[in-house]
Amino acid sequence: QVQLVESGGGLVQAGGSLRLSCVVSGPTFSASTMGWFRQAPGKEREFVSSISWSGRSVYYVDSVKGRFTISRENAENTVYLQMNSLKPEDTAVYYCAGEGPFGCSTSGCTEINDYGFWGQGTQVTVSS
Repeated sequence: QVQLVESGGGLVQAGGSLRLSCVVSGPTFSASTMGWFRQAPGKEREFVSSISWSGRSVYYVDSVKGRFTISRENAENTVYLQMNSLKPEDTAVYYCAGEGPFGCSTSGCTEINDYGFWGQGTQVTVSS
């Protein structure tokens, strides 16, 4: 049974930083692409970032490029999302996701259906 547990969310002022963590239990973490998605109230869940199993390939949605950094520590079964220069529009529930059994449909693994395992989410609120 694969479980993903996010932490690190909270309330921060615009321009501030947060670091999200996602600890994964399960034998396939080190071989899987991991991703972060977010869902704001009244909006659909959207891709934020992904990282390949080796960490050598990373992808970001345009709106967070230059501000967010994804990383992973396979020895600790953990993936991180460092979020700097936060904006009110970054307010959302952030979800960690693990690559599903059929792999990625895009080079960046940017589609929701690419993932088969999800965390419970962590709230990020950025005040103006």
